[in-house]
Amino acid sequence: MAKQPLVVLNGSAYASVILLHGLGADGHDLAPVVDMLAIPNVRFILPHAEARAVTINGGYVMPAWYDIASADITQRQDDAGFEQSRLMIDGLIAEEVNLGIPPERIVLAGFSQGGAIALYSGLSSTQPLAGIAALSSYLPNLPANRQNPTPIWMAHGKHDDVIPLPVADASWSAAPQYTPERHIYSMGHEISMAEIADLRAWLLVRLA
Repeated sequence: MAKQPLVVLNGSAYASVILLHGLGADGHDLAPVVDMLAIPNVRFILPHAEARAVTINGGYVMPAWYDIASADITQRQDDAGFEQSRLMIDGLIAEEVNLGIPPERIVLAGFSQGGAIALYSGLSSTQPLAGIAALSSYLPNLPANRQNPTPIWMAHGKHDDVIPLPVADASWSAAPQYTPERHIYSMGHEISMAEIADLRAWLLVRLA
């Protein structure tokens, strides 16, 4: 059974952000990011990925939203893993709606592998979400013929050696129908204070 998500809320919620961690981490790892964003009256849901064997790491079992077969993350995508995680995210969205938060006030966000799942889930959704934010991530192969106008915010480091910027760029070239707002920072595969400040400004607009 999957662990219950970590929920962080300061005040009474009028909007929600579902924030997804990277490979080998869990929801608690992004709690400091929520603190730094410091947005009151927004419920942050930080779910935990299920443990699974990750091929590129020698089959080691760790928290992962999907398997990674090789260093070229855009090839041999684990479609079953993506779908399994998408169903979890769809369930979290439904829970927020049941709690009185309309889809138009729900943002999906994530770092690295979590960012890929946020994009996959958000752009596959039939719900009119407020937006999708992906940090140090890439656009995965989406289900065919999806046309989703959800606003997208992207951030990446110039010196990222885990998901190199050219790899992230190439993932978008195959889907010209999407035009994300993009921010590039002088950093590696990490989250910076400048990035958090820009993300906060975008969230305040999207959830206004």
